[in-house]
Amino acid sequence: MSEGPLVESVEASAYTIPTDLPEADGTFAWNHTTIVVVQVRGGGQVGTGWTYGSPACAAVVRQDLGPVVIRRDALAVPAAWSAMVRQLRNIGRPGVAGMALSAVDVALWDLAARILGLPLHRLLGTQQDAVPIYGSGGFTTYTDRQLAEQLTGWVDRGIPRVKIKIAESSGTRVTRDLSRVARARSVVGAAVELFVDANGGYTPGQAVRIAERLSEHDVVWFEEPVSSDDLGGLRHVRSRCRADVTAGEYGFDLAYFQRMCAARAVDCLQVDVTRCGGITELLRVASVAEAHGLQISGHCAPHAHLAALMAIPNLRHLEWFHDHVRIERQLFAGCPQPLDGVLRPEPDRPGHGLTLRASALPQHRVA
Repeated sequence: MSEGPLVESVEASAYTIPTDLPEADGTFAWNHTTIVVVQVRGGGQVGTGWTYGSPACAAVVRQDLGPVVIRRDALAVPAAWSAMVRQLRNIGRPGVAGMALSAVDVALWDLAARILGLPLHRLLGTQQDAVPIYGSGGFTTYTDRQLAEQLTGWVDRGIPRVKIKIAESSGTRVTRDLSRVARARSVVGAAVELFVDANGGYTPGQAVRIAERLSEHDVVWFEEPVSSDDLGGLRHVRSRCRADVTAGEYGFDLAYFQRMCAARAVDCLQVDVTRCGGITELLRVASVAEAHGLQISGHCAPHAHLAALMAIPNLRHLEWFHDHVRIERQLFAGCPQPLDGVLRPEPDRPGHGLTLRASALPQHRVA
């Protein structure tokens, strides 16, 4: 048994937050988002992690992962991570269990850094001065006015990259897709990078044809033009598309990302720290990407990613996603603000620097 500080408790809770407007992408619609928050205690400190998923994640944390972590060395996070992965063998890691694992891992890294009195990015090994971000939203449910207001808001705050959703109604409203892309370009001007996300809503042939039209508006990022499970389709679109083709947000383990890289399916690999297995696995995913000559981009949950991405040498950028920015600012104190298109953690604040606002939670708690 370790002679250092031990993990004393693991707690999980879930909160469902309504959206500020109805939202949809190419293949899904929603009016609320659930965040599952994990807090681990030890050494006189509290570490916090979270994921966006079903309240069932909280049950996995309480019943399956918490008992494995308690009484372990609070500074030996990779060892705790390995024990949790073993615990999930017969449960199944992809999905709910993987998101639960991710939230606990982020919380453990935050706890370790706080015990040591270090900012988390310094504990992990700082590689970046700051993390570039791109504004993300542009939902298919938005009116032209709502879309223009959101895009203008990002650009006015100095964010030089923006992304909108396309492939409305599973790719059956292409005319409106292209009209919205043209509208977005006219709103942001020529100097701002324009990204689109189809959320797997097109077929490969359809995506190639649409990519030709996207080039007329200088779209430089074509996210999930087809399903991320269709590696051959992604590679086909990539070979015929001027924009960078990207995917990876649904990866739950290292092998998933290895397959995507080996298939030469993407120009930039997306990874989500709240799904992939937390910070421990994200660092390994980044190494796999670098071995294949690829950069990585953090998917959503910007404040959960920030410290880890500061330690990634092959980083491209981080998604400043409308829903998650709004929720994280509501639930956590200490969220840094973007400046000139980048995000920086507070330089001297231990851990990831965020603390849970207890007063903001009771009305939203569901588990």
